[in-house]
Amino acid sequence: MTDEAPLRRRDSPDTAGDGPHAVPPDPNSGGPEAIPLTAPRDGTPRPVETAAELAEVVSRMAAGTGPVAVDAERASGYRYTQRAYLVQLRRAGAGTTLIDPLPLDDLRTLDAALADTEWVLHAASQDLPCLAELGFRPRRLFDTELAARLAGFERVGLAALTEQLLGYSLEKHHSAADWSTRPLPDSWLTYAALDVELLTDLRDLLAAELDRQGKTAWAAEEFAALVASADRPPRVRPDPWRRTSGIHRVRGARAQSRVRALWYARDGVAARRDSAPGRVLPDSAIVAAAEADPKDERTLLGIAGFGGRSVRRLARIWLDALDQARALPDDALPVNQPVEGPPPPHRWAERDPIAAARLARCRQVVVGTAEQHNLPPENLISPDFIRRLAWSPPDEVSPQTVGDTLRGFGARNWQIGLIADQLAEALPAPDSTV
Repeated sequence: MTDEAPLRRRDSPDTAGDGPHAVPPDPNSGGPEAIPLTAPRDGTPRPVETAAELAEVVSRMAAGTGPVAVDAERASGYRYTQRAYLVQLRRAGAGTTLIDPLPLDDLRTLDAALADTEWVLHAASQDLPCLAELGFRPRRLFDTELAARLAGFERVGLAALTEQLLGYSLEKHHSAADWSTRPLPDSWLTYAALDVELLTDLRDLLAAELDRQGKTAWAAEEFAALVASADRPPRVRPDPWRRTSGIHRVRGARAQSRVRALWYARDGVAARRDSAPGRVLPDSAIVAAAEADPKDERTLLGIAGFGGRSVRRLARIWLDALDQARALPDDALPVNQPVEGPPPPHRWAERDPIAAARLARCRQVVVGTAEQHNLPPENLISPDFIRRLAWSPPDEVSPQTVGDTLRGFGARNWQIGLIADQLAEALPAPDSTV
């Protein structure tokens, strides 16, 4: 528990800060309407921008008590990278701090000061990579979104949880803003500060609910896995151009080579500009050009998506990419790479009906166990793990071999403990004797 006085609802002091709820409030119970939270309790601070200001923050945060609420704002959809453009912190005894990381070298001094402190984040996996780039990594954390999922909440967004558990509503209209904008508008800074205003309050309520349901140890395993992956580099997808939206319409290897050439040409421009690729050239334009195969600028610019001024200025780049694709020999054209793991589930019935039946039985186990424990099935166990298990079960099926197989995929001990026995019973085909 934190020792900061929780923010109380003005009209309902008995339900929004005197202690954890024994049972989560029912959002449909017709209780009092949520109060809009429009300003942090200590006011909106100005962003820290200098080494001297950061040193003061480091000292203040180190002197604080209890967990530290952490959040970060990126410019997804606007910038090529996923770097942090604002970092928000709040800790009891230290207040709220907003940090502009752009003029600073890194946050390693802050990292050292908070090395023994639990972080509280919402949807931690989204922010941990960009924070790790700044040298800022948790050793312990509590993820309020993941905790809410494990506790069986249907709505797990920050605004939904804040409203349901604390009786305050948060505006989320700046969530998709371009946070690389400078200077940041005052209303955006207030929005950012409010994102950490109530996190520790939520943490305490959710921790109590997990304890009431006997799920504290489950959450601890999940949180430890997030910590372990905090500075792990993102997995590089093979042939990322194949994820171009609408590529399924492009028929033939030669046409697909045009998608590939345009995708990489766009990616190079986006990286140089530090702009989101979709803002340089939309996927729909890449697909349309791959289908039409224009050979001159006039034809290219007549294709939907190529008419904008900034796209027209790059016409030579797009045409060069198409020329390169056109000149490829047949043996350099894209080929479908063998897919690792099982095929898509909709193909199982035709490729291996026995495996398809195995998958159906395993899914029944997962759904039934998830309902029994008030969990989303995908949080009980990754659907991919179940597919891989059902497609290639161990030679000798037993709770031990099933558990070892799931553990090899990355399943947690608590997950294996809940379903390994039942999966071991479900994997073998039922007796077909009449």
